[in-house]
Amino acid sequence: MDQQPERREGRSFPERKGQKRKLEEGAVAAEDREISAATTDGAQALLCEVAAQVSVLNSAFSWQESDRAAAKRATQVLAELAKNEDLVNLIVDGGAVPALMTHLQAPPYNDGDLAEKPFEHEVEKGSAFALGLLAIKPEYQKLIVDKGALPHLVNLLKRNKEGSSSRAVNSVIRRAADAITNLAHENSSIKTRVRVEGGIPPLVELLEFSDSKVQRAAAGALRTLAFKNDENKNQIVECNALPTLILMLGSEDAAIHYEAVGVIGNLVHSSPHIKKEVLAAGALQPVIGLLSSCCPESQREAALLLGQFASTDSDCKVHIVQRGAVRPLIEMLQSPDVQLKEMSAFALGRLAQDAHNQAGIAHSGGLGPLLKLLDSRNGSLQHNAAFALYGLADNEDNVSDFIRVGGIQKLQDGEFIVQATKDCVSKTLKRLEEKIHGRVLRHLLYLMRISEKSIQRRVALALAHLCSPEDQRTIFIDDNGLELLLGLLGSTNTKQQLDGAAALYKLANKSMALSPVDAAPPSPTQRVYLGEQYVNNATLSDVTFLVEGRTFYAHRICLLASSDAFRAMFDGGYREKDARDIEIPNIKWEVFELMMRFIYTGSVDITTEISKDLLRAADQYLLEGLKRLCEYTIAQDITLESIGDMYELSEAFHAMSLRQACILFILEHFDKLSSRPW
Repeated sequence: MDQQPERREGRSFPERKGQKRKLEEGAVAAEDREISAATTDGAQALLCEVAAQVSVLNSAFSWQESDRAAAKRATQVLAELAKNEDLVNLIVDGGAVPALMTHLQAPPYNDGDLAEKPFEHEVEKGSAFALGLLAIKPEYQKLIVDKGALPHLVNLLKRNKEGSSSRAVNSVIRRAADAITNLAHENSSIKTRVRVEGGIPPLVELLEFSDSKVQRAAAGALRTLAFKNDENKNQIVECNALPTLILMLGSEDAAIHYEAVGVIGNLVHSSPHIKKEVLAAGALQPVIGLLSSCCPESQREAALLLGQFASTDSDCKVHIVQRGAVRPLIEMLQSPDVQLKEMSAFALGRLAQDAHNQAGIAHSGGLGPLLKLLDSRNGSLQHNAAFALYGLADNEDNVSDFIRVGGIQKLQDGEFIVQATKDCVSKTLKRLEEKIHGRVLRHLLYLMRISEKSIQRRVALALAHLCSPEDQRTIFIDDNGLELLLGLLGSTNTKQQLDGAAALYKLANKSMALSPVDAAPPSPTQRVYLGEQYVNNATLSDVTFLVEGRTFYAHRICLLASSDAFRAMFDGGYREKDARDIEIPNIKWEVFELMMRFIYTGSVDITTEISKDLLRAADQYLLEGLKRLCEYTIAQDITLESIGDMYELSEAFHAMSLRQACILFILEHFDKLSSRPW
C-alpha cells in the first residue's frame, strides 16, 4: 500500500526564471544588458539574424579585442533568441551549435597579441549559456554532446584553477555547470558520458567554492547526474561530497540548501548503502531542520528524504521522531501547497509503521489533518494520507481518538480516487474493528457515558459498525447506545439522520437476517405430513371444506397436527367438531389450496401476487411456518413506493420478520424516505 512519490531530477528554484529545467536564465550580467535580442518581423529576418551572428562567431576566433567584443555580442544575441523556445529549432538549423562550440575554449595565443586578454572568460560564458538554452530541447542534447561540448564544459569548470578569481571566472563556471545540467537532464547516456569525461570531481570541488551561485550550479548539476544513475552516485560519494552537502543543508541561503537536499535525495533513492552512509555522516538532524525552513521547496524535499530514511529500519523511524520531525510535518499537512502536503503525509505514513511512533503522531495532532486530506481530489495526496492513517490505526491507544474526531465516518463516507486507496481504507477499518474489545471497548463505553453529546453519538455510530455481535447488548441496551442512535433519526441535521439510519441498519443486519433457511421455525408440536398424494384426495377423507362453492377433501389427523387453530376447531367446543362439511368464507380457492398444500407437505411455492392473501390466511389459521414463507416472499418485493403498505401489512398481521425487513429497508434508504409524510 505504501507508494513512494516519484523523485524528480530537479526543478528550477523559484528565484530562477528557467523554462523547463535548472538553467538560470536571469537577465545577462549588468554589462551585457545594453545588448538586446534583435527584433524581427518574420522567420526570414530571424534566419538572417542567426546567420549573421554565426558568421561573426566563425570569423572572430582570436584574442584581438574587436574579435572578442564581436564574439561576445554574438553569443549574447543568440542566447537572448534561445530564451524563446519556439526559436530554438531555427537557431540550430542556422548552424549555431558548431559556432558556439568553438568558443567554449579560449582562442590560441599568438606572439602579436596583447598581454592583457580582452573579455577573458566572457565569450566562453556566453557560448555555454546559449548552448545550455538550446539543450532545453531533448532532441538537441545528443547533437551538442556529439559535437564535443562535454570536454570543453568540463574544462570550464576548472577555470578557477588557472590562478585567476573574478566575477567573470565565477560566471563562466556557473554557466558551464548549468549547461551540463540541461544536457544531462533525463538522458542516461549523457549522464554517463559526463562521468567518463571527468565532470564529477570538479563539480564536487565546486561545492566548496566561495561564490554561492557557483555552489548552487554545481549542486544542481550533481543532482541531475545522480538521478537514477548508480555509477554516478557512487563516484559522487567517493569524491567525498557528503560532508560538504550536509554542511550546505544548514546554509542560510534557501537556494543552496534546496539544491543540497535535492542532491542527497537523489543519491539515497533506491540505494540503501548510500542511505546508510548519508545517515552515518550526520544528515538526519539538518534534514529535519529543513522542515521548518521558509522555503517550501526545501521543506518538500526534506519531507520526501525523511520518508526515504524511514524505510531503512525501525530504529531510524524512532530517531526521526525523537529528533523533532513530527510537529513540523503535521504543520506541513495544513499548508496550501499540495506537494508539500503530499510529501509530509508520505513521511508520516512511513514513520507510522513503527508502534512507538503511532501514538506520538496521533497525540501531536496528526489525526485531524490526515483525515481532512481524505477529501482531497489529488489521488497521490489522498493515498499518502490513507496510508498514514492505516499505520496509526494499528495502535490501540489511537482507536478512541479516531472515533472521537469522527474518523470512522470520514473513512466510511470518503470518495476515494484510486483502488489502492479504497483497499487501504478498508484495511484501516478492519484494523480498527479488530481492536474493539477489552480496554479499548471499556474506554469507548466510558466516553459514551460521560462525554459531551456529540462525542457520545460518534462513539455509538462507530460501535454500531465495528463492534462484534457478542457486545451489542452491552453497548446498545445496557449502556443506552441504541437511544443515542435513535436520537439521531429525530435530528434536524440531515447528515446526522443519515448517519443514524446507516448505523441502525448495520446494527440490525448483524442481529438478524431474513432468508428462506430460517423461514419456518420448528413447530411446538410434532408435525405429520401425509404427503402430496393426499392433497384434496377423497381417499380416507373425513372432512370436507366448501370454498367458493367448491369441495376440498381433507383429513382431520393432518389438520390437528398443523396448528392450534385447527386443533381448537376439531377438538374444542366449536360446532365444526362433528361437522362433515365446513364452509370457509372470505378465502379464495387458490389461497386455501396453497395453505392446505403446505399443511400436507411442509413446503409450497409462493408467488408475489398471492403472498399477501396467503399471509392473511396463515395468520388466521396460526400457521407460523407458512406465515414466515409469505413474509419472506413479500419482503423481496419491497420498494420505495410500497414500503408504507408493506409496513402496515406487517403490523396488521404481527408479521415480525416482514416488519424487520421493512425497518432494514427504511434505514438503508433513509435519505430517500425521510422526507415522506408517513
